[in-house]
Amino acid sequence: MEWTRETRYRAYADWSAETLLKLQAQAANSQYQMGYHIRPSSGLLNDPNGFSYFNGQWHVFYQSFPFGAAHGLKSWMHLVSDDLVHWKDLGLALAPDTKFDSHGAYSGSALPIDDKLFLMYTGNHRDKDWIRHPFQLGAWMDQAGQITKLDEPLITQPDHTTDHFRDPQVFKHRDLYYVILGAQDKETKTGKISLFSSKDLKDFTDLGYLEFTEDNMGYMIECPNLIFVDDKPLLVFCPQGLDKDVVAYDNIYPNMYLLGEDVQLNKAKFEAGTNQIQNLDDGFDVYASQAFNTPDGKAYLISWVGLPDVSYPTDEENWASCLSQVKELSLKDGKLIQRPVVSMADLREKGTSLQAAKKVNAKQQIIAESGEQYELKLTLDTDQNGTLHLAGNDDLSQSLKLEFSTGKDAYLTVSRADSGAQFATEFGTMRTIALPDQQALDLEIFIDHSLCEIFVNGGEHVLTLRFFAEAGNKQIALTSPTEAALNYRGTFWKLKSI
Repeated sequence: MEWTRETRYRAYADWSAETLLKLQAQAANSQYQMGYHIRPSSGLLNDPNGFSYFNGQWHVFYQSFPFGAAHGLKSWMHLVSDDLVHWKDLGLALAPDTKFDSHGAYSGSALPIDDKLFLMYTGNHRDKDWIRHPFQLGAWMDQAGQITKLDEPLITQPDHTTDHFRDPQVFKHRDLYYVILGAQDKETKTGKISLFSSKDLKDFTDLGYLEFTEDNMGYMIECPNLIFVDDKPLLVFCPQGLDKDVVAYDNIYPNMYLLGEDVQLNKAKFEAGTNQIQNLDDGFDVYASQAFNTPDGKAYLISWVGLPDVSYPTDEENWASCLSQVKELSLKDGKLIQRPVVSMADLREKGTSLQAAKKVNAKQQIIAESGEQYELKLTLDTDQNGTLHLAGNDDLSQSLKLEFSTGKDAYLTVSRADSGAQFATEFGTMRTIALPDQQALDLEIFIDHSLCEIFVNGGEHVLTLRFFAEAGNKQIALTSPTEAALNYRGTFWKLKSI
């Protein structure tokens, strides 16, 4: 299908039920479809929205264009969970059906208030000349899941921003409600974070731009989130067009974080001290992450595994992208730690203990037939060099490769150059992180068909990526550049679907 403007913005009612059913069947039958992650029943999934805890359940919404792997007329889909792992799809939640969101119900957030969940999102409206008018809109969801939109916008585009003004995060801090939004400054055409306050979620005061860095943040900031991790403020955001001399990154657009020492929202100041802006995920495909604090202060994060302006092999099957697993955030020695939630262990089937064979060989097979849904925990001893192969064929000429060194100048490199169907190669096929010298390497790896999530050394780093291996490639093995056997120990579990 040719995705013309007219096709992208065709009203949902003008698509036939037969078309939607065919698209759902095509997505469900794809060999690349995920089994234990949130994924689209049809078409495109992108940003997670409204991640929250309300009425005794976890809630997450996501951006959806259900009619193909294209960015078209967006709506919100709604899912609930009792454990942050098993999700129930409740279907369409916010449709683009008013004059303020006529061209898309775009990204936003949610906040429980008394016995209702307050939703705040960007309504995208285009006038007859196709000029964009962004409106920050509100809606209330009751305990029965019924959503009522507010009649009028809560915030309209300020004079000092361009029409790139979106992705509100609403939260309460002390006695006031605050909203932060991604913005582009009209005069400088640079990325900013806009800040508003309100006593009642009706009248909003513009506090200007949040001061958090002196560096130029490129031409736009998307999906800003401000949360607290172990009582420290954490800013998560997506700067587009960021100079790589400011922060090194390889993806088309990065997802960054900045750990703060203090935040004074009434003065629009986020004080980071000596902390630097860093990549949230060191892999290939994480963007638009959304985080929130629970009533007991814990912090959880979920991400879109996909990138704007990047094509994926499943586009040809008319579906695209998924959400990451939920991660719990904490701090350790001033570092951000991201960990799988405890309930992920409930997906495990009977485990297989792993240990290095005594036989000296340059290749050590760990698992001959891994299947497509599994968890692999592996500890690799210090002073070793080798490659861990996932989704490998018989001779390992094809595999997802994790090359490591645990001696001096230790590192981990993930390469998808020989992992199957290639895509987005203009942004590189390898990602490398530095590791502590002379230390064992702990890996916790989750594979879900075409999705890989790698937690390094207890969550000090996470590398998330899509890969599209040939159907028969299911070997897990270690190879070393010498004849010396590699020392390892661990556990392998096949994982159930949700």
